Amino acid sequence: MAIDAPAPLAPEEAARLTDFARACKAAARAVVLYPPAHPAIAATLGRIAEITAPPTLTGALKISVLPGGLLLDGRAPAKPDQAIAELAGLLHQHLVGEITVYPGGDVEAWRSFLLLLGRASDAVRADGGIVRLWTTLGGRHVELREIDYAEVLRERAGGQAAVWDRVIANCLQGDALNLDEDAIRTLVGTASDQDRFAELVAELDARATASGGGVAAKTAALIRMLHGVAEAVAKSAPERLEPVLHNMAAAVGQVAPEVMAELLSQQSAGGGGGGGQADGAHVVGEIVRRMSDRTIAGFVARNVIEEGTSTARLAQAFHALVPDQVQRHRLLSMARDEVAASPLGQAAGFDSLWNNVSEMLTSYSDSSFVSDAYAHELSGARTQAIEVERVSDDPPERIGAWLGTVATSVVRTLDLTLLLDLLRIEQDAGQWRDLMRPVVSQIEDLLLVGDFEAAQQLLAVLVTEAGPDGTSGRKSSAARAIEQLVGGPMMRHIVSHLATIEDAQFARVKELCLTIGGVLVRPLAEALSTEERGRTRERLTALLISFGAKGRQTVERLKHSPNPAVRRTAIYLLREFGGKDALPDLTLLLDDSEAQVQREAVRAILNIGSDAAYAVLQQALASGTVQSREAIMQSIALVRDERATPLFAYIVGHVDHRGPLRPIYLRAIESLGALRDPEGVQALKDALYKGEWWAPRRTALLRAAAADALGRIATPEAIAVLRDAVDAGSRGIRGAARPHLARVERGGAQRR
Repeated sequence: MAIDAPAPLAPEEAARLTDFARACKAAARAVVLYPPAHPAIAATLGRIAEITAPPTLTGALKISVLPGGLLLDGRAPAKPDQAIAELAGLLHQHLVGEITVYPGGDVEAWRSFLLLLGRASDAVRADGGIVRLWTTLGGRHVELREIDYAEVLRERAGGQAAVWDRVIANCLQGDALNLDEDAIRTLVGTASDQDRFAELVAELDARATASGGGVAAKTAALIRMLHGVAEAVAKSAPERLEPVLHNMAAAVGQVAPEVMAELLSQQSAGGGGGGGQADGAHVVGEIVRRMSDRTIAGFVARNVIEEGTSTARLAQAFHALVPDQVQRHRLLSMARDEVAASPLGQAAGFDSLWNNVSEMLTSYSDSSFVSDAYAHELSGARTQAIEVERVSDDPPERIGAWLGTVATSVVRTLDLTLLLDLLRIEQDAGQWRDLMRPVVSQIEDLLLVGDFEAAQQLLAVLVTEAGPDGTSGRKSSAARAIEQLVGGPMMRHIVSHLATIEDAQFARVKELCLTIGGVLVRPLAEALSTEERGRTRERLTALLISFGAKGRQTVERLKHSPNPAVRRTAIYLLREFGGKDALPDLTLLLDDSEAQVQREAVRAILNIGSDAAYAVLQQALASGTVQSREAIMQSIALVRDERATPLFAYIVGHVDHRGPLRPIYLRAIESLGALRDPEGVQALKDALYKGEWWAPRRTALLRAAAADALGRIATPEAIAVLRDAVDAGSRGIRGAARPHLARVERGGAQRR
């Protein structure tokens, strides 16, 4: 039964996907082509931040990435768009299979993502892949899923996937394509479909890159595939050979310029040997002769769009593909039309950019820049570099040392050293002021990746210059830079690390925050008021407490938070800061709808421990609802230590035992007995002697409870109170005290 294809996207969803693709591609090009202060960057990044921010984007945008297009929630636009295809190609180069965009990414967050996306795909994969690097940067507004071609091929059940797996493995290992008849039929079917064969070539390139192969290894694997497929088609279906060669030509037009140059050099050299190599070179020659003008123009246009300009590798490959000068001009005119239709063609200065591209691609020569002797050395260096890659006799430790000199951490350290030196030696106030923009950007980048120690070094310079001991010409510039940091994404970067960093790193964060000073208190409180994660909330609270009295000012904001956990944090801050000034805030929180918040407020009041604090609790018990009184008493009862004794004694001495608060009064007596604190003896004695003749049952109940509590305390003072009551009390008092005194004396005799 045929399965219906998914319906195309609705017009509004298609427009949303198209707008995102255009904005993302334009911004990706801008951050690579222009310096950070260029207006084009602010405009393009502002556009993508605008269309991905609420209310424009209300939910996550889940986009599947295909080699030549994008799917939103599994559906494609009804009408193809060049920007969608280009963004899909860019993401596919980085092996991104799915991208989810969450609302709220700001300009700086998008700048970080697009700078990563603009890096060469080989370099990104060498550093661990785009997902790993994006995770290291702490990106949250974009979620990526990376394609693992090896895993994809393992998971496919068989048929085409199994054949592709065997073909790619054979080509990478240098083996012949030993396939059975069914596999050959599947391979012929793949080669007869231009899109499927292009996908097979892309998978081969990805697998070769993942295995660490260089340009020569990738080219050799590609030649083995082309020769093997052509041979299989020629034997099993010779009538299909010509269309298959044309499909191969279109697929080869998708390879990188360095692979194309190496492929053409192999063709001109005849494979560098006889036998299979010569046959492979012959097949490459046949394929190249069938590359159409549109394929070559597309090859040039795609690489100019990706790089933002022409490169020596592209010029070298283009000259080898098109030896005729007149034909070069015609193909470049076709390529220009394709580039002009892309976002790059809409950028300011495109005509000038294309003139430079055209000049380099039509007359590729460096004679106007270098001497003849140096040009000879350069030509030899290019050949020698290919030979060095083929020989590859450098030991791994030497290669590792070379790569280590350009590692991200090393480059970041060099940037830090340069900025610190410039801040120290620059004497001109105007020039020092101009340094603030790169310094602020560097601090934000360091905080984004969690390098707090390096950020602290730069901040220390700014704080010193902004303080009383700073240089007069630098003070205002440093102060404005600190204001810019505090008002920017700095706090968001810090908060993103609090849940995962070790205690030593958190100590550096605290030192960094204290270095900046009290201006951070408000951003800390704002972050805390919306934070849901317990670990992060705990550390934000510790940061606020470290600011002392200034941190106390944040309680007003926190105690009105809709999040009960944040309101409990406000109580914790009040307990830490202490003092009777906290009582009004704690009084309000006694009426909180959350029982745990009430409990924390009671504990905080008990910590204060003054008569005024106990009066607050008494008033809350007297004026509250039945549920409120019960919650407060339960909270008090949970405090099983000497802190609660003064409160219970205060309740016994001040709460009316005759009204609706009688259960509270009785529970306070029972709690004093349970605590067994000698400090409660006097309050219990007063309760024992209290009573009215017209309410004998109530009086007997309360006196019995007081006598029982004294008996449970059983200190000499408590026993003396009971004995005096039996000897000199009224009849009701004697009746209440006598059994509990006897019980205490029996227990004492047994212990003796």
